[in-house]
Amino acid sequence: MKRLRWPTWMPIDPYILLLLGTVGLAALLPARGTGADVASGASTAAIAFLFFLYGARLSTREAMEGVKHWRLHVTVLACTFLIFPLLGMAARGLVPVLLTQPLYQGLLFLTLVPSTIQSSIAFTSMARGNVPAAICAGSFSSLVGIVITPLLAAALLGSSAGGFSADSLVQIVLQLLVPFVAGQLLRRWIGGFVTRHKKVLGLVDRGSILLVVYTAFSEGMVQGIWHQVSPMRLAGLLVVEAVLLAVMLALTWYGAKALRFGREDRIAIQFAGSKKSLASGLPMASVLFGAHASLAVLPLMLFHQMQLMVCAVIAKRRSHDPGAEGPPGEGPGAEVTSPASASDSRTSVGTGTRSG
Repeated sequence: MKRLRWPTWMPIDPYILLLLGTVGLAALLPARGTGADVASGASTAAIAFLFFLYGARLSTREAMEGVKHWRLHVTVLACTFLIFPLLGMAARGLVPVLLTQPLYQGLLFLTLVPSTIQSSIAFTSMARGNVPAAICAGSFSSLVGIVITPLLAAALLGSSAGGFSADSLVQIVLQLLVPFVAGQLLRRWIGGFVTRHKKVLGLVDRGSILLVVYTAFSEGMVQGIWHQVSPMRLAGLLVVEAVLLAVMLALTWYGAKALRFGREDRIAIQFAGSKKSLASGLPMASVLFGAHASLAVLPLMLFHQMQLMVCAVIAKRRSHDPGAEGPPGEGPGAEVTSPASASDSRTSVGTGTRSG
């Protein structure tokens, strides 16, 4: 029996539909009282397990080899934690014309979160870029972001970030960094198992994000904060995010060329340096924003879906560049990537959750 596949002509990725369905479920049947406590605890545990899997997947050898390409990683980190926040701060002038203050705070927060991992790898593989560099760049960004994102949020968002404190940083480290380190330490014994069952364990990636989205949006429904967002404001937010994504895609591609990176490295820089992680951003927002996390992560959710659709088109076109060699998944470092074809990569990219 042939395995059912999502039609290649369908413009919307199935995971995006699942995210939208989860938001709809939270709107119709939000978790309340004890149910909300259970959902919150389950989402915290799911995210911790997700980062444990990240640690178990990344081999120490790959990480050490990636460190050698320090110019590329510094470039990606600069895009993620310097250029993105500067653009976010510049958007302050759009309040109150296009954005409300809460939506602007959410937009600024999305510019502070780390880059993605899995979708960057899948897109880089599709475009026949430097896959090992994409693996390490995404991983380094996630690890650095565990510390940098809360500090940037404290500096730029101040009291609107739920009253950032040392306890907030400790909570984020315990939820994200500690499980990652534990996965690295246990990789010797469980790494093979994780690799063999990567498709099954991929469900943990997708399921954990859906659970966090449901928890955050349920809390927003209970608090009644969705009455603050009008359709016109949402339309304005989408326009701003489209411009933000276009600017970052252009800067990462042509900026990398100006820095004399080769084609494969430019592809890794573009996909790792222009995207933001839903998997890392959601748990951080829940800690930093508290009851207002649902409204704060709305810009991140919209940007996440937009970046998947746009980058999928770009990656497919890059795969046909004159300088590309071999079929997708057989470029530099293809031995460490899972997508084997454009359609398979599309499926992996659709999850976008191993980073997010």
